Parts: sequence; structure tokens; C-alpha cells
Amino acid sequence: MSLGDGQEGSGGYGGTGQTRTRYPEGGSDVYGGARRGGRSSSRSLVTVVGVIVLLIAAIAFANRGGDDSSSSAQGAGGQPDVASTAPSGTKPVQSTPGVIPTGYAHDAQGAQSAAANYATVLVSADILKPARRAELVQQVFVTDKQAALTAKLNKAYSAEFLSKLGLDQNGDAPAGDTYVSRTVPIGTTVTSASATSAAVEVWCTGLYGTAGADSTDPVTTDWFTMTLQMRWADSDWKVDSFSQKDGPAPVPGDDKASSADEMAKAVQEYGGFTYAR
Repeated sequence: MSLGDGQEGSGGYGGTGQTRTRYPEGGSDVYGGARRGGRSSSRSLVTVVGVIVLLIAAIAFANRGGDDSSSSAQGAGGQPDVASTAPSGTKPVQSTPGVIPTGYAHDAQGAQSAAANYATVLVSADILKPARRAELVQQVFVTDKQAALTAKLNKAYSAEFLSKLGLDQNGDAPAGDTYVSRTVPIGTTVTSASATSAAVEVWCTGLYGTAGADSTDPVTTDWFTMTLQMRWADSDWKVDSFSQKDGPAPVPGDDKASSADEMAKAVQEYGGFTYAR
């Protein structure tokens, strides 16, 4: 369970990848017809030139910006416009493997990127570990809220609570088992924003449970939305407060569940992502 935002994507125009093969003259013509005269070469040249002109026009149209039809966040029928997930040209975040990303842009886009990455932290297996919790709180929350949040989380994730999850007081699963709590942001939206604050909703899906042969709490999925109140502090976006609610959730599929070993192996081998627009 965590936050998230639309990811940057990349794309472009390319050729068809087709290769023209010259076949022997005469009866071996794969199309079964007579060989065309010299006029076919002229027609082919005209066709190629025409395709190139159309591609140039298409690229110019795709790169066009600033007109009224493409400036809105919503396209026809209330659907997100292409621009809502297109690369902005702004460097999204400074990222180091294994470290919570920092250095977000001081705008609504930066607030969404921060919220998405912080959501993956706030609903993670690490936040259940007392030894890691204080460190994560210091990295994610504004300074004046860290003490209160640490106390609140320590109370919520008590030894009794951890025991119900099958974890010991250190937040560790029994030997041979793997506790899973991983969040995948699906999308984000800003509900309010100013120069120093922003309210960001992050729609997420996630995995949680214990992968193990004798586990009574198998890994399952859930869908939820996190609302993070973001504040610009110390030249970066930080969390002031957050809340969570269920859904929206799709109709469950009929996928075959993997074994505990397969699930544990997948969680250990597949790393998470840095989220940014």
C-alpha cells in the first residue's frame, strides 16, 4: 500500500522494419504476375516520398504544443489527455539505488512524484521494523512532525500487532518465511496546491502477507488510495500527514495463485521502481 503517480514514458516514430527482397526474374515471381516496366520505379519513388512527407507532418503535429485543444488536463469524454503522462523535460528526482529518492521539482508535478515514492515507503515491510522506522520517518516527514509520527507508528505497530502478522518484535518473519508488503502506485492527482503545500491522492495496489510453507497469512493483493498532505520544506517535498481508504478496486481476475516459494523468490529478485512524472 503506497502512493504513486504517472510514470514517464518515452516513444517516437520509427520505420516499418520491412525489408525489400529482390527475386529472380521470370516464373519465380512470388506474386505470380509479369514484371512491371520502368513506370513502377517512378511510382515507388513517389510513394516513398509521400510516406516521408506524412511522417514529417505527423511528427510536427505530435510535437505541437500550446494550443487550447492540448492544454487541458482532460481530453474528450473526461479521459486523461496525452499530456497528463508525457515527459515534461523537468528532471523528476535524484535517485540512488536502495535510498529514498529526493530532490523533487518545486511544483505540483514534483509533489506527485514525491507522494508516489513516499507511499511505497509508508506501506512497506521496512516500516514495520522498529530499527528502520525512525530513519524512514526522518527521511519522509517534515521535521516538526517526526516525533509525533514516530510515537504514533510505534504504538500502532506494537509487538502485539506484529505478532498477529506472524512477525517477531523486530518485524521479522520466522526462519524460512518471507513477509511481503509492497506497494505499487497506479496514478496520482493533486486536489489542492499552493507554493508551499499540496494535497496529493495516490491510487495504489499492493501485496501483503507471509510467503511460507506453513503460513496462515498467505500473500494477497489489495487496492487503496492514500491522501498525503505535502509541504515544501528544506528545499524538498516532505509529508505533513497522510490517510488511507479502500479502493477503487477492479473485479478480481481468475489468475492461478503461485506457490509460497515462487512468491518469496519473486519478491527477493524483483526490485521496486522510482516513481516520477
